[in-house]
Amino acid sequence: MRNRLSTWVLIILLAGALSYPAAYVDAEPQPQEAFPQGASRYFNQTGHYVSGPFLEFFDSRGGVRVFGYPQTRVFYDPALGLWVQYFDNARMEWHPGNADPYKVQLGLLAEILGYSQPPLPSEELHSNSRFRRVFRQTGHVVSFAFLDFYDNNGGLDIFGYPISEPMLDEERGYIVQYFQRMRMEWHPERSREDRVVLGALGNQYMFRYNVPSEYREREEYNPNIIDLNPPTPAQVTLRVWAAVRHAITGRDGNQTIFVYVTDARREPLAGANVVVTVRYPSDTVVYSLSPTNAQGLTDIGFEINAPPPGRRVVVDVNVTYEGVLGTAQTSFLPWW
Repeated sequence: MRNRLSTWVLIILLAGALSYPAAYVDAEPQPQEAFPQGASRYFNQTGHYVSGPFLEFFDSRGGVRVFGYPQTRVFYDPALGLWVQYFDNARMEWHPGNADPYKVQLGLLAEILGYSQPPLPSEELHSNSRFRRVFRQTGHVVSFAFLDFYDNNGGLDIFGYPISEPMLDEERGYIVQYFQRMRMEWHPERSREDRVVLGALGNQYMFRYNVPSEYREREEYNPNIIDLNPPTPAQVTLRVWAAVRHAITGRDGNQTIFVYVTDARREPLAGANVVVTVRYPSDTVVYSLSPTNAQGLTDIGFEINAPPPGRRVVVDVNVTYEGVLGTAQTSFLPWW
């Protein structure tokens, strides 16, 4: 009986260990072959090169818009047995045994991070339409702007299958949906054609599972490397988000505009100058906000200027920092 109990304890422990990514260990890598060389590009924003097949994949599948910036150098991960490189939103993996064009694959980070939800009941999986698609492989539905973004930015090869339904991210206040490889976020404060943003799952994975800091340290620019885009002097890249306290208001009362600014690494940016332009149907009011604080935040409250009900008030946000301009847009609707 004691031996049988010990066996079950061992099985349970092994099962638990297999449910998490293997830890990074200091060991001599045994790569199956060297990572292919090729043209490179240096990204001043984060201090890393993207090279060879990873650069080809990056350029042909949406670039920064889809992957974000590189956050590590290319390195061999002995736990995976693969050459990998982390970006803001994804992990690229080199699978030399695959047939072209599938040698570069994206890691299933959302699955590994535990965002899978049970499939919907079969009676809720209705037929497809222009605005809605059922993925019976995982029992989830992709709709509207998320479906358009999915189809226009690589589909299954980039995102994988949906593993959740749209849900509210209560911490950040955005609607999100998880796919095997990516997270989509709906940002209503951005311009109409740019409201779907991909979440930083690559960064989240790196810090949860302690990707070694030696791979994340900035690389020095090497003029001897064939560089498709030699760097200009380093310049800040701004990411700007804006939101209103009240999406629906009266013709009078108070409104508050919140502005959040980060750099290319999604680190809060302090000291950015912010100007908000509130565009009423018959008037325009401009406000200069306090510079962003250490959390990258600033806000302003103001009295609503008696606009007609049912006419949306557009709010444009311009942010400047070290001569670089970033923009965002939000709005609110007076209704009574």
